[in-house]
Amino acid sequence: MRVRKAVASRKRRKRILKQAKGFWGNRSTNLRRAKETLMRAWAFAYRDRKNKKRTFRRLWIIRINAAVRAHGLSYSKFINGLKKAGVELDRKVLADLAVRDANSFSKVVDTAKASLG
Repeated sequence: MRVRKAVASRKRRKRILKQAKGFWGNRSTNLRRAKETLMRAWAFAYRDRKNKKRTFRRLWIIRINAAVRAHGLSYSKFINGLKKAGVELDRKVLADLAVRDANSFSKVVDTAKASLG
């Protein structure tokens, strides 16, 4: 019996072109161009999922530093003070406190200052 692969190959092409929807020019309609562009897009997506974590950490550190300097401390001394005081708040939470709840953040800064001596 002759095997016909039309259904499988059409399904495969449709899946690739569906993922390439929104790409510019031939990249969304031409199978070969779409495949090339998708491979590149997936590589960037993989890389940037890793970079996203670094970028957010940098942002949190910048926000904490700005808020701490208003209280007369540097970022490194503040973090050192928190470590000595045994406060286990991560940078994400500290940055959120600095932006949303200034009173609570100032109490955390006072705790850090007290542990520094």
